[in-house]
Amino acid sequence: MDIHEFLAHLNRGEAVEGGSEMYRMMHKVSQEALKLTAELNGDYHTPEEIQELFSLLIGKTVDKTFAMFPPFSTDCGKNISVGKNVFINSGCRFQDQGGITIGDGVLIGHNVVLATLNHDIDPRKRSTLHPAPIVIGKNVWIGANATVVSGVTIGDGAIIAAGAVVTKDVPENVIVGGVPAKIIKKIEVGQE
Repeated sequence: MDIHEFLAHLNRGEAVEGGSEMYRMMHKVSQEALKLTAELNGDYHTPEEIQELFSLLIGKTVDKTFAMFPPFSTDCGKNISVGKNVFINSGCRFQDQGGITIGDGVLIGHNVVLATLNHDIDPRKRSTLHPAPIVIGKNVWIGANATVVSGVTIGDGAIIAAGAVVTKDVPENVIVGGVPAKIIKKIEVGQE
């Protein structure tokens, strides 16, 4: 099995059974991600070096406008897509097997968790994993210590308040906060 077959399986939302060939491939990919994140986090790197290391981690070149403050961790890396003018602050943890898409102009605060896997609810099948994507629209701001769970889409221009746990889709141009996150207010977008 190669990385393309692995990602295709995950992106179809198909389960990964514990001990299966797919599960073993997930473990192999995670070891590669751990090695690259150790390099990313282990020393000072210029912004250009961070772009280069992050590009290796995700398997595609990030735009020159991409910026990140390490440390950063992921247990896959290969299912992350990043737009232009994206900033990821320190301490973020991405579990991207289910797919993470980050739109242009997104700001991600300290210690944000993006988690795209769930374990099976049946205790006898608890090692089975269920992937679902996280899609973050353009110009979204995710505040410090927020968590976004699998299957969530965040609309363009939305703000996720610090500490929020986002379990449902977020419409565009709203502020959500709380546990679980709820709409706090609509953002009035000015006319130009």
